[in-house]
Amino acid sequence: MYKSVNGFRSLAVLATLTIASSGFGYQQPAEKSVPPDNTKVNKRDRNSGAVTAGQQSNSKADRELTRNIRRAIVDDKSLSTYAHNIKIITRNGAVTLKGPVRTEEEKKAVEAKAAEAAGGATINSKIEVAPKK
Repeated sequence: MYKSVNGFRSLAVLATLTIASSGFGYQQPAEKSVPPDNTKVNKRDRNSGAVTAGQQSNSKADRELTRNIRRAIVDDKSLSTYAHNIKIITRNGAVTLKGPVRTEEEKKAVEAKAAEAAGGATINSKIEVAPKK
């Protein structure tokens, strides 16, 4: 019924068997439905008056102030990754700090580093202590 032309029939059968058998015995793991940590925070940030990272000023002075604060925080290796990733938003010389940290002590340390690096700039802290998992 089928004629082999230079082995092409054998190759086609082999390819078909390989493709057909590749799915046998494999089951995708069930995905766990775990909501993100910050769902409520993200909803809060949608409020019209909320300060977000997209509102960072592009003036040279504000960028430099943000950079100095970020450097002071990241250079402290005793702080957690959470603290290193605090949002720093500077507009017209006023700094807003937002995001979670691990402990109250870490919150105070980040606020102190920001105040020191900012000189006399106004610091508005909206840092939250993340609940233990």
